[in-house]
Amino acid sequence: MSLVQEIFKEITAIPRCSGTHNEFIDYVKNYAKKYNYEYFVDNVNNILCKKKDSKSKICLQSHYDIVCLIDNTIPEIIEQDGYYMAKNSTLGADNGIGCSYMLALMAQDKDLEYLFTSDEEIGLIGANDIKLDITSEFMLNLDSEEEGEICIGCAGGVDIIAKHSSHNLVPNTNNLKLYEISITKLRGGHSGVNIHENIPNALKLIAKSIKEYNGKLLDFNGGERINSIPANAKAIIATSTPPLITHENMTIEEVKEIPQHFNLYSDEIIDFIYNFENGVREFNDELGVVETSINLAIVKTQINEIVLKLSARSMDNNKLNEIKTKTCEDLKKHNFEVESKGKYPAWKPDKNEFTQTVYEIYKKHNPKAEFRAIHAGLECAIFKEKFPHLKVASIGPNIYNPHSYNEKVSINSIENLYKIVNEIVL
Repeated sequence: MSLVQEIFKEITAIPRCSGTHNEFIDYVKNYAKKYNYEYFVDNVNNILCKKKDSKSKICLQSHYDIVCLIDNTIPEIIEQDGYYMAKNSTLGADNGIGCSYMLALMAQDKDLEYLFTSDEEIGLIGANDIKLDITSEFMLNLDSEEEGEICIGCAGGVDIIAKHSSHNLVPNTNNLKLYEISITKLRGGHSGVNIHENIPNALKLIAKSIKEYNGKLLDFNGGERINSIPANAKAIIATSTPPLITHENMTIEEVKEIPQHFNLYSDEIIDFIYNFENGVREFNDELGVVETSINLAIVKTQINEIVLKLSARSMDNNKLNEIKTKTCEDLKKHNFEVESKGKYPAWKPDKNEFTQTVYEIYKKHNPKAEFRAIHAGLECAIFKEKFPHLKVASIGPNIYNPHSYNEKVSINSIENLYKIVNEIVL
């Protein structure tokens, strides 16, 4: 087994769900000491390692947090048919493989800057608030997910949070019955790179059953993370017409104990979800990638309100603002209180001497290598704004279905990419 694979298995055993930092920071500190690197940690838990009096020209960058569909998960790695995957969880190859490349190069005593960023998966927090200085001329981001692609541009994004507090305690004068509608273990996936694949959205499916069978909403919870296509959801409704199963992963159970009064939420909530155009809004033929999309990611019933969370993306900053504005206006028409946050810019495709060098080296190993832009948020866009001197490219191994239970990474691809990274940093 190669050093990169050994390191990947080692760090996978370290808690790294977004928002969890201390164990990995301690690991990197000890690792840096072992190989004679200085280390710096800022107030948002980014880690920078470099040699004393470094003459580094390239900064390698990966985020160390992973998407956990269940809080506090530590993935259990399974090897099968040439892939690493995890038992009943996400794997964390996104971006654990990138971190493993960096740690392996540190063990080889390479004079580079090594930037491990925090909380990328919950709003690129580390990159947005970084307080560390990058002096290298070039940055190689290791967070791409398809071998053969050299990413030189990515979508920008913004999160939209909407709250609806209209509910009433009403008597059950019409003898309505209660039903629990559940949908579980849909495919899920990344709401950027997988959004064009028409993956079923658990929230939309449940809203369809509620709307088309005249259900009144009492409770609705579903979705896993704001950057994931929701795979699981559950709602409780009151209705005189028993709802029907509309998907093979759906179950409907009648609630036996019927209260004399119901705490019903406004029909506006289901109306919005039912009519909401989820998924791809525009395709960019020139780049061969989705231009603009939006995903309804989370619905959560709190004490006195229901909260919706959506994630919008676009390869164009003006179009990103347009879809944010239109969605917020539509939500307000349905009497939601709305705010947006977590915005990050699009990375306009940029070819330069560094990307050309990466391309030429990559071509020697893979004749099919090509420049691409992706419909997902990479921290590169933020670093380009914060460090204008940087020239940036992003590469990575074949990682399939990130942010889902089906996430897996090709073992051969891990090794192929590591050879290329090694030659780039010579």
